Amino acid sequence: MRVPDCSVDPFRLCAANMLDAKLHGGQVRLQTEVTGILREGNTVKGIRTHNRNTGADQEFYAPIVVNAGGVWGQELAQMAGIKVGMFPAKGSLLIFAHRVNNMVINRCRKPSNADILVPGDTVCIVGTTSSRIPLEECRNVAVTPDEVTLLITEGMKLAPRLASTRILRAYAGVRPLVSADDDPSGRNISRGIVCLDHEVRDGVKGLITITGGKLTSYRLMAEMATDLVCKKLGVDKACETAIHPLPGSEEGSYEEVAKKIWENPTTAQKVAAARMGSRVSRIRSTDRRDEALICECEQVTMGEINSAIDRLEASTLTDLRRRTRVGMGTCQGEFCACRAAGLLAKAHGCIEKERADIDYFLQERWKGNFPIGWGDTLREAEYTQWVYKHVLGI
Repeated sequence: MRVPDCSVDPFRLCAANMLDAKLHGGQVRLQTEVTGILREGNTVKGIRTHNRNTGADQEFYAPIVVNAGGVWGQELAQMAGIKVGMFPAKGSLLIFAHRVNNMVINRCRKPSNADILVPGDTVCIVGTTSSRIPLEECRNVAVTPDEVTLLITEGMKLAPRLASTRILRAYAGVRPLVSADDDPSGRNISRGIVCLDHEVRDGVKGLITITGGKLTSYRLMAEMATDLVCKKLGVDKACETAIHPLPGSEEGSYEEVAKKIWENPTTAQKVAAARMGSRVSRIRSTDRRDEALICECEQVTMGEINSAIDRLEASTLTDLRRRTRVGMGTCQGEFCACRAAGLLAKAHGCIEKERADIDYFLQERWKGNFPIGWGDTLREAEYTQWVYKHVLGI
């Protein structure tokens, strides 16, 4: 059966939302952890935070605090003395190094393991599994070899070609389900949106929780939460995010955008337009060096890296990966990690910090390679280790 389905670029989506918030006067604070909820009597007044980069502790006050912490929403609610029962359901996925499909392929059956194959950028993703894990494991989820075997075996029923397609990496995420159900897998728990007014539910003013749901309903979740905030603040205004495009999505396809800026766009320029949309014109390009490739696999230029550092809150290699896809190609950061770290060191004037950043970045890349460590992937990992051990002593 053919249905009007589609896929999204989650990295561009998150960056566009962040940028949209900034353009509307919001503040973005990365690497910042909420360490406490400020409460006076039965009223929440604000939050206490810790910046992991600078070590700074700060307090922020607001008439309404929104708990949108995903699977960590339970911990945040506990800081305010409120119980929100979370069901952390781990889902593991495999990324294949090539696109074997141009449309989303779904198995027509009740939700089960490896029943969807999604194309995205230059790869395709098969998923997902579902298993309950303890809340304390959510900060460091890992894919097991058994899950890899399961995903390959079931994925081949969707596309037999997956049996001979190189796997790029394995990764896992945790669904923030809300239920007191004893279902061990979480398959039967609704993915419905849960919007809690803690003044009505728990007698605690100034705090709401938005959780549950999934990526396909994220905008509706935001609208529900914001409508509740507006109601509490006495603001009578309709939500407009359903009709206004996010920054970069205002005009045409990426080919059209690229041709408006460059007469004969290069592959790297077309790829950058696909990642940034109409905002690609803001990539810094003061000389030919800005056109130099930092990541050959994903066609990321020096200009795009510098633009992400200047405009998109990128202060680590992980930030750069999420903004530009640097390190997400076949070599998994083999050469580009060192180059990108050099640009970060130049921007921040701190070489030692970036040496530690490379160490962490490569370890995270290996974390996704380990469960699929055979054949070309293992050879690539061995070569990466040899390069960084003998060049940088990592």
